Amino acid sequence: MNILKTAILAFGLMLAPSAAMATPGATAPAAVAANAAAPADAVANAAAPVWPVTPPVAGIGQPVNGAIGIQPQVTKLGEEALWMHDIILMPVMVIISLLVLGLLFWIAARYRAKANPIASKTSHNTAIEVIWTLLPVLILVGIAIPSISLLAKQYKPAPKEAITLKATGNQWNWSYEYPDHGIEFTANMLPEKDEAAPGTAFRTDADGPRLLAADNRIILPVGVPIKLLTTASDVIHSWAMPAFWIKMDAVPGRTNETSFTIEKPGVYFGQCSELCGDKHAYMPIVVEAVSPARFAEWVKFKGGKMPGSEPVAAAVAPAAPAATGATAPVADNAAAPAANATNAATAATGN
Repeated sequence: MNILKTAILAFGLMLAPSAAMATPGATAPAAVAANAAAPADAVANAAAPVWPVTPPVAGIGQPVNGAIGIQPQVTKLGEEALWMHDIILMPVMVIISLLVLGLLFWIAARYRAKANPIASKTSHNTAIEVIWTLLPVLILVGIAIPSISLLAKQYKPAPKEAITLKATGNQWNWSYEYPDHGIEFTANMLPEKDEAAPGTAFRTDADGPRLLAADNRIILPVGVPIKLLTTASDVIHSWAMPAFWIKMDAVPGRTNETSFTIEKPGVYFGQCSELCGDKHAYMPIVVEAVSPARFAEWVKFKGGKMPGSEPVAAAVAPAAPAATGATAPVADNAAAPAANATNAATAATGN
């Protein structure tokens, strides 16, 4: 009996390597099937509907090579801030800078040692001291009045009819949410054609400039107030859109808020403006401003709903029967093998 047990054990050990070697061969059909399914998935993705990309206009909503100055503003807040920059701040800075520079040259020439062998011992001048005390105060007050008004407008609460856009900064992309419309998506930078992996999307001129194009654009309506909420999931980011005069920090565990209204349709580009890691430069922001009607179409396209309206699925319900009739045979055919297998198992067990 012991000899028989030993023989059986030895025979089993001989068969074990053969079974182990046969295992990869057994899994090969599954791998082949997976590879065969990959092209089908690629075809399905290519056939999926895509929202048409509106090409940007050169010089609008994006930096211009060699240009000096601030981008054209498309919000009332931005227009007011640009006016203050050009009409108040720049003249004041230029006049003060030229005045100080002129005084330096005049003092260097008028009171040099050769022209004044005996230095003056004057230590006080009441008139001059009053002037150099009151004049800066008046200048600062003149700047403060429009500055405080502009600052208050930047943080003025949005009206009730405003569309809410929540931007969440991640390392290193942006996640967006339209709470009122039930839409969420993530936007990543589009790489250049020679940098993109085979079969993946890459930037074209219609998408925008290099390092500023994103695979998903923010679509917002023109003339409708927007309430922007910013936060972050990891480190501090900053949602900045120069053409809107918006730069709002995105801080983990905190939600910041501002509001704006876009006055002109177009495509506008921004970036994360807070150092957030080694790929900080690869967090573009793309906003496409469209008409309210076009915005409603986009909401429907994304599977969302306009506030006060029925969900998209209910809105397209009348067209559903045709699609249901077309897919019903497929479902029945797919269920048939399962039913046959069940009947066969029942017959085999005799139950």
